[in-house]
Amino acid sequence: MPPSADFVRDDPSRSFIGVLQKIDAAAGEQGLSVAEIVDQLDERAFGLLILLLTLPCLVPGLPGAQIIAIPIFLLAVQVLIDRPEPWLPGWFLRMRVKKGWIASIAGFADKRLRWTETFARPRLRFFASGWGERISALIMALAAITVMLPITNTVPSVALTLLSVGLIERDGVFTLLGSLVALAWLTLLAILVAGLVLGAGFAVELIAQHAPWLRDWFGG
Repeated sequence: MPPSADFVRDDPSRSFIGVLQKIDAAAGEQGLSVAEIVDQLDERAFGLLILLLTLPCLVPGLPGAQIIAIPIFLLAVQVLIDRPEPWLPGWFLRMRVKKGWIASIAGFADKRLRWTETFARPRLRFFASGWGERISALIMALAAITVMLPITNTVPSVALTLLSVGLIERDGVFTLLGSLVALAWLTLLAILVAGLVLGAGFAVELIAQHAPWLRDWFGG
C-alpha cells in the first residue's frame, strides 16, 4: 500500500513539542484513546509515537513500563522494515490515556526537551534516514526489549528519546548519541548476563575494573 500524504516521515520543520501540546489541548476530561492520539500526529508519526510512549518510561521503576515497551518495539520494527504507516494492535489503540497523563507528558516535553528543538536540526542525515534510519530502528527495538526487563527502563528510555528526536528532526548527531547510549547499556546487560552464566565473580571483577561507578550505584 503506498504511503498516504499524512505519513510522509521527512518534515522536521514543525515543532514536535507543539504537536504534543496540540494533543493535550484536544484531550477532554475523559482523555483520549490511543487511536485518537494517533489521529492527531503529523507526518513524523513513527518518531512522535515512539517519543510519546517513551517519555513516561523515563521514570525509574515505572509500573507498566513493560507493557508500554511492547508498542515501542512494534513501531521500531515497522521503521526497520520501512512500513509506510504505523500499525498498533486494536486492543492498544482502544486504550484510553488519562487527561492528566497527557498533560504531564506535554508539560515535561515543554520544560525538559525544549533544548532539543534548539540544538537538533537536519544534519548527518545518513545516520537518520535510509539505512541509517533502519539501523537506528534496530537499536531502538533492542532497547525496547530491555525496557521490558524489571527496573531497567530509565537508561534505555534515555536512548530511545535521543533516537526518536533524531529521527523526528532528521539529526544524525542525536541518533548517534542515542545509539551509543543504547549499545553501552546492551553491552552492560550482556556482561551481567555473562556473569550469571560464568559466575558472579567474573561480572563483579569486570565492573570493578571498567565501570566502578555502577558498583557504587548499586551500593556495592
